[in-house]
Amino acid sequence: MNQEVFSKSGLKNRGWIVAIAGLGINLALGVLYTWSVFSKAIPKEWGWSETDRSLPYAVAVLLFSLMMVPGGRLQDRLGPRVAATVGGLLVGLGFILASLTTLPLGWTIGFGVLVGSGIGFAYSAPIPAAVRWFPARQTGMISGIVVSGFGLAALYAAPLAQFCISQLGISSTVLLFGIAYLALIVVLAQLLILPPAEYVAALAAEKTTSASGLPSVAVDFSPGQVLRTPAFYMMWFMYACGAGAGLMIISKLATIGAKQAGIELGFLLVASLAIGNGIGRVVTGTISDFLGRRATLLGCFIFQAILILLLASVQQGSPLAHTAVLSVLSALIGANFGANLALFPAAAKDYFGMKHFGVNYGMLFTAYGAGGFLLSLAAGRVFDLYQSFAPAYFLTIALLVLGAVFTWLLPAPKREPVPA
Repeated sequence: MNQEVFSKSGLKNRGWIVAIAGLGINLALGVLYTWSVFSKAIPKEWGWSETDRSLPYAVAVLLFSLMMVPGGRLQDRLGPRVAATVGGLLVGLGFILASLTTLPLGWTIGFGVLVGSGIGFAYSAPIPAAVRWFPARQTGMISGIVVSGFGLAALYAAPLAQFCISQLGISSTVLLFGIAYLALIVVLAQLLILPPAEYVAALAAEKTTSASGLPSVAVDFSPGQVLRTPAFYMMWFMYACGAGAGLMIISKLATIGAKQAGIELGFLLVASLAIGNGIGRVVTGTISDFLGRRATLLGCFIFQAILILLLASVQQGSPLAHTAVLSVLSALIGANFGANLALFPAAAKDYFGMKHFGVNYGMLFTAYGAGGFLLSLAAGRVFDLYQSFAPAYFLTIALLVLGAVFTWLLPAPKREPVPA
């Protein structure tokens, strides 16, 4: 590669600035994964059922995924700074609105609709902005680094939320979070810039091989072409299974600790899951650059099914019902969940190219929302009916096994586009 392109105006380091800014934005957006702390803190006098406590989170996850499509289109057309700024404004306003009400409907609109939509717009920007600065052989690693912030967020946000709620109450805490996240995301959004054309051309000239074993320069599929490929629908189903399983556990982890295992320090389990979630994204993304996306996903699906089976066996008084044991189990579940958020964007680039990445990955990301929405609500409903999460666990295990089967059936990336 032409080293002058790298050295000119510090462009080589600029890519890392964009990646770190994206990491910072995701550290703010990942407050979504602390919902179980907020849910558990909702006062009994508000009169919410367990289903009510699931609804704002489930709607947020769904809107997060759906807004990735218009967010991706906005990112593709006007750039990542605009998309991330819009997202930051929506996230902040959603938290502020939720802080002003005690009704499930108000929280569903504030946290569910506005925060969820804002996360979708803001999340659509950092990955395509960052990966454009790096060669194809580093796609998995860079995707993992950028999205690791989303997973790691609960590491600080869960204990911070727990502390603020104990000192200020839940409504004041939500208001404080809204103001802080609005400012942080909007400021970091201004650092998301795209590389100049000559820099991109120099990267494209590199003779590298992708994790699929095929030439790394992929064909650029339009959104319409993507929707006519069998690989898209297979990947969508796999993503729904893998992400939905993790999101179900995340939404109820503090409750699982308290009501299933008799552990009141639920925020420690949330923080443990966050560590695994963040680290898992970087590790699995990097591994997939060498072993391939499909092989890495297969291992994650199988391992996650085993972990949830272990979680299903936890009962008060059992050897697994210990804070240290459940913390390790939570971290491993988080790592396997986080792998989805690193591997599927990398796979989307492998299969469909970079030109329309924002929209194409946004369409694929709707699987995240569908899986999370359905399984999170199912977990709450099942608990209301049976006072147990067991049926939801076994449904999730079955879906993970199906996801593993689909990794074997997924075809290799095509090198030629389908007809327009």
